[in-house]
Amino acid sequence: MAEQNGTKTGGISVETEHIFPIIKKWLYSEKEIFLRELVSNACDAVTKLRRLSSLGEYSEPENEQYRITVSFSKSKKTISVADNGIGMTEDEVDRYICQMALSGAMDFIQKYEGKADDGAGIIGHFGLGFYSAFMVADRVDIDTRSYTQAPSVFWTCDEAGNYELSPSVRTDRGTEIILHVNEDSEEYLSEYKLREILDRYCAFMPVEIYLTDEDAAPTAEGKAEGEDKDEKEAPKPINDTQPLWQKNPSDCTDKEYDDFYRKVFSDYREPLFHLHLNADYPLNFKGILYFPRLREGYESLEGKVKLFYHQVFVADNIKEVMPEYLLMLRGVLDCPELPLNVSRSYLQNNAYVNKVGAYITKKVGDKITSLCTSEREAYEKMYPDLKTFLAYACVCERKFYDRVKDALLLSCTDGSHLTLSEYLEEAKDKNENTVYYTTDARQQASYVSLYTQKGIRVAVFDNPLDVRLAESIEQYRADDKIRFRRIDADLDALKGEGDEKPEKAIALFSAFSDEHCKLTVEAHPLSDTETPALLTVSEETRRMQDFMRMYADASTPAMPTEATLVLNTNCEIIRRLDRGDYGDDTDTVARQIYSLALLSGRPLEAEEMKTFLRDSYRLLSDR
Repeated sequence: MAEQNGTKTGGISVETEHIFPIIKKWLYSEKEIFLRELVSNACDAVTKLRRLSSLGEYSEPENEQYRITVSFSKSKKTISVADNGIGMTEDEVDRYICQMALSGAMDFIQKYEGKADDGAGIIGHFGLGFYSAFMVADRVDIDTRSYTQAPSVFWTCDEAGNYELSPSVRTDRGTEIILHVNEDSEEYLSEYKLREILDRYCAFMPVEIYLTDEDAAPTAEGKAEGEDKDEKEAPKPINDTQPLWQKNPSDCTDKEYDDFYRKVFSDYREPLFHLHLNADYPLNFKGILYFPRLREGYESLEGKVKLFYHQVFVADNIKEVMPEYLLMLRGVLDCPELPLNVSRSYLQNNAYVNKVGAYITKKVGDKITSLCTSEREAYEKMYPDLKTFLAYACVCERKFYDRVKDALLLSCTDGSHLTLSEYLEEAKDKNENTVYYTTDARQQASYVSLYTQKGIRVAVFDNPLDVRLAESIEQYRADDKIRFRRIDADLDALKGEGDEKPEKAIALFSAFSDEHCKLTVEAHPLSDTETPALLTVSEETRRMQDFMRMYADASTPAMPTEATLVLNTNCEIIRRLDRGDYGDDTDTVARQIYSLALLSGRPLEAEEMKTFLRDSYRLLSDR
């Protein structure tokens, strides 16, 4: 470093003339975060001074108001970030800006030069936060005065790394960073653009941030004319220095939680409920998680959890922090134990992150169980929005199922909601350890009616995940021998006593078996006397068919259905058919009964519908 007339000169790039080009190359994909880095540094400068004041090492002026001002000038092509924090001495500028950052840059080059796929999220790992300014500037100035009242310092550096360090005329404590914006980055000389970046990254920083347009600043005459204007016209900070997650949950109202949700996620609907997290040592993180309302289907399975570091925004929806099955949640997590800039690989292999995920999972499970236990009526109303999330989470993770199993509800066709334990307790006498469900209550209405008449509740599984959850529960509780059966899987619960065998009718219906449906015909007395026959497909067969359809392509032939047609010997139609009372119409009546049995479980295929209509017209014309 040379000195002449009180000005010291040097070259950051003496040993590594390619530092700045490489910084620009590798950090280009994150170009806009130069502002986050500079504002974060300014915030740190204020935080350090506050800390010194709390330790008695600095006497804070009365009514001190700390602030950060981001200003820009299109005419000068500059962006500046100013604070009234701790400031720097000449030695500190030399140490932190010229030497430590240089060392960090050297480390950076050794690790990343020549690599093509790992440049994201590395500012800050190597002390490069300040030098991100050179992504948008061809010259950067620092004007600073230390809280120690040491002489003020002015530092300026060009994009080649050549700098000068000289005395400054600054009289106020603090630091101002001035970026002389290069031609390729003039888009940032815009209030809209800068406000967008500040809103994204700095909306909750703990020091008030103001944004000003230097070109629009009032003249001295204008100031004099406006001195008596209402104070309400005074500028307002663009950030909230006391975000809700930093407050004690007992000091927050439901309205504040809802307002915060709408502000952060731009969702006009109120969330189902929230969970305020405040983890102490050793985890040390805070946050608020919300359960959003689903619009339709899987629309909201992909949520958005924002990650912060000391109130500085880091990233949206860091999947490595949240378990996959909790990703439909929305919220904020402030994790000061993580570095400001984190890579995906760092998060994937970090023990702290894994513990945070486990803690969140536990708290989410406990919250859901608590709601079901203490606020059952309200919980049942929100359950349709929760059901998809819970089913997915329980299928993915056995431990999560174990935590929320007592809060899983079966929504029944009669409008009731029962836990599995409640359902099984009620089913002891008629369908012990068996849950009957329907996947289409309208299509399967005749079956639903038969079970309802028998006093058996029917659960509604109107989402493919419901069946997957049922399969998982059967595995998780194999020792309990719990079974889930669709109402057309078997009629065991509906069968009465009797051994009547209508042999002629059985033979008649057996003829309907073909290569598409391997039909077995049985006869049993059912509790209902009006339904002549019902078709059943075993639970195992149907699940296998569903599995095969999921992975089969268009050219794969469909598996033949193995079905059982149960003739109701308590129905007079079957008795008359067996006696031959229908004469020439016997075959037509049998086909009609078979078609009606098909129709009770599913829509008819084209040929089946044609046959059904033809037989209907014939029977009507014969009357």
